[in-house]
Amino acid sequence: MCGITGWVNFDMDLSLQNEIIEKMTDTLKKRGPDGSGIWLSKHCALGHRRLIVIDPEGGSQPMIKKYGEKNFVIIHNGELYNMDELKNELISLGYTFKTRSDTEIILTSYIEWGPLCVKKFNGIFAFAIWDEVQNRLFIARDHLGIKPLFYTIKNGALIFGSEIKAILAHPHVKPEIDSQGLAEIFVMGPSRTPGCGVFKDIKELKAGHYLIFTKNGANISKYWSLQSLPHEDDLGKTGEKIRYLLKDSSVRQLVSDVPLCSLLSGGLDSTAVSFFANEELKQKGQKLITYSVDYVGNDKYFTPNEFQPNSDADWVKFVANKLDTNHNYVFIDNEELAHALKPALYARDLPGMADIDSSLYLFLKEVKKGATVALSGEGADEVFGGYPWFRNKEAIESHTFPWIRMVNERMKLLLPEVVKYIRPIEYLNDRYNEALNEVPKLNGEDPYNARMREMFYLNITRFMPMLLDRMDRMSMAVGFEARVPFLDYRLVEYVWNIPWEMKNLNGREKGILRYALKGYIPEEVIERKKSPYPKTHNPVFKNIVKEWLKQIIDDSTSPLLQLVDKKAIAELIETDAKAYDPAWFSQLMGSPQLFAYLVQINMWLKDYKISIV
Repeated sequence: MCGITGWVNFDMDLSLQNEIIEKMTDTLKKRGPDGSGIWLSKHCALGHRRLIVIDPEGGSQPMIKKYGEKNFVIIHNGELYNMDELKNELISLGYTFKTRSDTEIILTSYIEWGPLCVKKFNGIFAFAIWDEVQNRLFIARDHLGIKPLFYTIKNGALIFGSEIKAILAHPHVKPEIDSQGLAEIFVMGPSRTPGCGVFKDIKELKAGHYLIFTKNGANISKYWSLQSLPHEDDLGKTGEKIRYLLKDSSVRQLVSDVPLCSLLSGGLDSTAVSFFANEELKQKGQKLITYSVDYVGNDKYFTPNEFQPNSDADWVKFVANKLDTNHNYVFIDNEELAHALKPALYARDLPGMADIDSSLYLFLKEVKKGATVALSGEGADEVFGGYPWFRNKEAIESHTFPWIRMVNERMKLLLPEVVKYIRPIEYLNDRYNEALNEVPKLNGEDPYNARMREMFYLNITRFMPMLLDRMDRMSMAVGFEARVPFLDYRLVEYVWNIPWEMKNLNGREKGILRYALKGYIPEEVIERKKSPYPKTHNPVFKNIVKEWLKQIIDDSTSPLLQLVDKKAIAELIETDAKAYDPAWFSQLMGSPQLFAYLVQINMWLKDYKISIV
């Protein structure tokens, strides 16, 4: 797990550009606290920060392989979960290996198969290879975009990085946002349109894509996407296959040379991953380490609602005892939670999910003291249909993203000229229609099932990336690696084509997954109603961020004031923003998160010295 960055310029000699690439690389030191390296040639500069997970001695980067007198050079962020199979195949073709690192396997695969090597990989990855034979840069991102990769093209040069901050460290790139960037923040935010880096001219390499950059420019290709096919398996076979794929994915993702754990909430998803991991470790005489998170005072202040029907605390204890894991509890202080909004913002380089981000940052910062890698249940809700909007008639029939709510109400918080500039409803509709036009149709599918297929596509490609961004940035900000067994692309491909009535078995969210896990995990957990990632219900957090927002609008130098209507914000504070409860976005973003989100926007504009153009 690492941070990568670099740039290519065919019109300039970069061999002496040491200072620039070092500055870019240094921005990623939290992603890779264990080592760094740079590589310079006439037209290419590469930088790498390393978090050691596999092969401490042999995995240093940039890594070079010779082909005659020519070099192939790689910088890589991620893990391959089928490295043994690939290594054996390459050895049978005559290749030899100097390390145990999956980075060398990726580089050798590229030498043998070229750009289509990515089709052979099962893992989470973003990497760049400088190919002296073809005189080109090859960059690629994993199937579902679990590992990040951003880029921009300036003055004929391609500049890229794991995080936006690395690109902004290049002298040719200015921190600017235009109408699209503002619409992303105020309309789509905290989600983000795939491919959009929010900052002007900064793009994201989309999931399942690769890019080749030569002196003729950039060429982007898609190597993987969901395919709609008839589902041939009966209920029994479907459950069996899901169980096999989830177990195989969970076991594959245990590969590590550093301490590993599981993030346990006591819910269906994290319990399933923890169960399969624990069963494998038991065979080796080991016990799974698990961690859970809660907040000081939540036992006193929690009240159930449509989106958060029950608290995790009792369930965590029950599952940890049932599975017999080595469990650890982490409790987050609400004042600390508020102050962590700043490092959470810097980790994302963008305003995010407020305390939903900062809590994960603080949680994993604590987990890092005992482990460096964790398995997580992330992705199951999008793939199997866990969210309330999969079962809400109004959400299914509405012609928009079901998690983006109260847009008109939120636009009243902005200055009229800003609303006119970003065209919120038009922008939202355009992004929604773009997404629908991508959905792979199944011939002969009835209208209702076709609509549910659209719902799954929207969730997998538009909602899930926000949560993957959150998990990657918050974990890597503390030098920690999070893995997501539910997002093995083989499992996602298979579940994609299971018809809705089977996915929704017994009228339950993730019904088919519950069926597949019967007899494996505790029956009580199988019957537990879905509850999302826990958030604080203690008024201390809300009071702190509300006071900060008040200070912001009372300060005439606050950059937020060039965008928001001061009177509307004052009224929002006066009414405690209760109109935005229980959720104006997603399931978890209510009034405290609205205050915190606005605070983060001001912080972002100010600290990143952003110009609006």
